Amino acid sequence: MTSTSQLARRFAHRSTAWLILLMIGLIAWAPASLVHASGFALNEMSAGSVGNAHAGSAAVAEDLGTIFYNPAGLARMSGSQFMINGAVIRPSSRFANAGSSIPGGAAQAGGDAGGWAVVPAMYFATDLAPRLRFGIGLQAPFGLRTEYDEGWVGRYQALTSDLTTVNINPSLSYRLNDLVALGVGVSAQYADVKLSRAIDFGTICLFTVGAIPCLGSGILPLANDGKVTVKGNDWGFGYNFGVLLSPTDSARIGLSYRSQIKHNLSGNASYQIPANLPPGLAALPLFSNNGVAADVTLPESLILSGYMDISPQWAIMGDVSWMRWNRFDELRIRFNNGAPDAVMTERWRNTVRYAAAVNYRYNDAWKFRVGAAYDPTPVRDEFRSARIPDADRTWLSLGVQFKPSRQDTWDLGYAHIFVKDAPINRTEVAAGTQTGTYRNKVDILSLQYSRAF
Repeated sequence: MTSTSQLARRFAHRSTAWLILLMIGLIAWAPASLVHASGFALNEMSAGSVGNAHAGSAAVAEDLGTIFYNPAGLARMSGSQFMINGAVIRPSSRFANAGSSIPGGAAQAGGDAGGWAVVPAMYFATDLAPRLRFGIGLQAPFGLRTEYDEGWVGRYQALTSDLTTVNINPSLSYRLNDLVALGVGVSAQYADVKLSRAIDFGTICLFTVGAIPCLGSGILPLANDGKVTVKGNDWGFGYNFGVLLSPTDSARIGLSYRSQIKHNLSGNASYQIPANLPPGLAALPLFSNNGVAADVTLPESLILSGYMDISPQWAIMGDVSWMRWNRFDELRIRFNNGAPDAVMTERWRNTVRYAAAVNYRYNDAWKFRVGAAYDPTPVRDEFRSARIPDADRTWLSLGVQFKPSRQDTWDLGYAHIFVKDAPINRTEVAAGTQTGTYRNKVDILSLQYSRAF
């Protein structure tokens, strides 16, 4: 009679091929569908880490996600390994209007900025020498997507905001001795940005051309919207390094750093203009398609983590992570057609995230995880915008690991993120005032497969 464990092993081996093909497809598709975490950083590089609410991320070093969290953790492994991970994220961001006003008329209904997203990651590592290991990761460490219906109240401030990053991260680790391991990596990072908003050509026509030609052509305020879409992309480069201390066989301390990466984005601005505009207004250089440029610095981060086995079955872990968000002071878009710069004031603040978790090892095949974290937002209430309506977050997470064989490991992690209500009262020139509250929440489900050769 075939045992349950034998059936599980057969299922795992047979499913490996289609899972890898599916995940490769997700990696090819996902960059158009990323969303923001706290700020717009993404940490979903390992399903095991998701199950622990990312507690101990720089010290656990039990899978290849350590290439991202702390490359020194590679020194705890040997031989060759491959890992692929996909996190499905469903944020909800609903705006409750409370007296917003737009030029020339009353507010319309609010919108929901949330939507499904997939965040993929892929890794490989192997030995180069007895104490030296090489690893490489493909990740998406930053992402943002908020999208509103075209008729919503804040359409003149924001419609679509989309940031995609793809990070190629080769790394080396070296074990100095039983106590200390070091790791270092470099990053080649591609960033792609798309921003759009509506333009109230009815009001512009009224104040620039005059009431008679505009009203005669049926051009009315709030009823003849156009749209501007700005796109840009760039490659940037950075580095990361870490140290892993193992004072005992059951305890580890990890410290890791990822550098800032500067992107000098360049691209184009394109305009959709209502067909019935007076010719003089439609032909203005201000609304001509043209080149654009913007500078964005994605912030550095520092993680201090601890891990301890308190018995053969139980382990505890925690960490404190810091991110230098105050580099995001403003977003300034420069136009080639002589139009004035578009400036969005942000004035973000640095953040410190706290996380703790407990793991229970039932036997050699099964492990269970639970974690919690407090993840404050870098967004100040007075500068919150429709593009990133972020607020403080509290994580609760669960995870399970199944090892059907010594070579194969499956991990599943789930997290629900409770997000504090986010008030907004933002006024922009020619865009009106958006007043109300965002009610947000996030669910994350992450699946991972690892194979040792």
